[in-house]
Amino acid sequence: MINLDKITNVYLSSNFTDLRKAIDGLSIIVETEFELDLFEPSLFIFCNKAKNKIKILHFDNGFWLYYRRLEQGKFKWPTKENEVYNISFDELKWLINGHELRLKERKFKDIKKLEFY
Repeated sequence: MINLDKITNVYLSSNFTDLRKAIDGLSIIVETEFELDLFEPSLFIFCNKAKNKIKILHFDNGFWLYYRRLEQGKFKWPTKENEVYNISFDELKWLINGHELRLKERKFKDIKKLEFY
């Protein structure tokens, strides 16, 4: 069962990645280029040069590799190279649905959940 409830961070690589790489190749990128712990409850996101495919690496008592390919259009990927962005889970949903991320100036703050009694 996919368990995305325990995700603490979502890391996005602005560099384009050869998506022929599988779990082992992407995990090497996470450890060497990102210099992050591969086994923390996080998602690591990679995009190809054509901006029409993404892969997401996730560890949860084993590795998950999510893959999405667009038949038309492109993902609105950040243009600055050699950056690793820590984005929110909601921003990941926006990116997957075709919206642009505002990584420099985030216009909106996170909405706090209200508790009703």
